[in-house]
Amino acid sequence: MTKRTVSVLSLLVVLALVGSTGCVTKKLFRKNIEETDARVASAESGIEANERRISDLRTETDSKIARLDDKAEKAVEVGSSAMARADEAAMAADRAARGRLIWSVTLSDERVKFSFAQAEIPDEAKALLDDLITKIKDYEKAVYVEIEGHTDNTGTEDYNEALGMKRAMAVRDYLAKQGGLPLHAMNVISFGESSPVADNGTSEGRAQNRRVVVRVLE
Repeated sequence: MTKRTVSVLSLLVVLALVGSTGCVTKKLFRKNIEETDARVASAESGIEANERRISDLRTETDSKIARLDDKAEKAVEVGSSAMARADEAAMAADRAARGRLIWSVTLSDERVKFSFAQAEIPDEAKALLDDLITKIKDYEKAVYVEIEGHTDNTGTEDYNEALGMKRAMAVRDYLAKQGGLPLHAMNVISFGESSPVADNGTSEGRAQNRRVVVRVLE
């Protein structure tokens, strides 16, 4: 075999090896790509699952918070009602300790019209209070006067409690200035919206609930 023939054969062998290596490299490359795609797909699936779990947890948490808020609101309502009943019971006990009830006058919007959100005493209410002052003076005995302020449920609880107190104080001041009743013989309290006597869902009911109650005890 001549040197030229050997050289040609050697070149063919080299080319065959290069071609074979190229095929192997392409196969490995494709395999790596497929494995990478599989890992990416698996990671994306895991992320989606985590997002679903987070969303479910958020929904569950919001639901629990809503239930707790509802329970808290109901607890506040129950507490406010219990406090109102306790105040009424305390006043009833105080009345019993002081003596019997002689007169009771209710100044409600059914009989006298308080201006909206105002504490000024209407003329109709002054007439009723003047009549009560006359009775007290003619009685010629020491008396004790309780004055309660009540409102409907329009507005916030704090606002209504303050408004009820303003109206009750206005009645107390009128009895003191016009009737000469001593301040130490009068007690003022506001129940605000907590002790309705009628349905606040109607205008007539709200008119009954907007009231000042004056009780005279021996």
